[in-house]
Amino acid sequence: MSDICTTCGLPKDLCVCETIAKESQKIVVKIQKKKFGKKYTVITGINENEIDLKDLAKKLKTKFACGGTAKDGYIELQGDHLKQIREELVSLGFAPDTIEFKN
Repeated sequence: MSDICTTCGLPKDLCVCETIAKESQKIVVKIQKKKFGKKYTVITGINENEIDLKDLAKKLKTKFACGGTAKDGYIELQGDHLKQIREELVSLGFAPDTIEFKN
């Protein structure tokens, strides 16, 4: 017997909790300069209790071929990825109108 989700009551392979959580997030993407003028793309506003940040960071790092980390409720990617990040987040299931860019 498969595991049952405690939130929606469906089997884990049919669970829709993460899909619903992705549509209700308010994501803020910004560029941050650190030591030696290096640029980092920082993604905040994702609820780490509803969405697996480490898995999301791994998918983004693979897509953009860069390093990065997921910690303290945000994802940090090495490099400037503002032009492509919206398309990738939408393809991962996030709503396009909830993604906001700040300078």
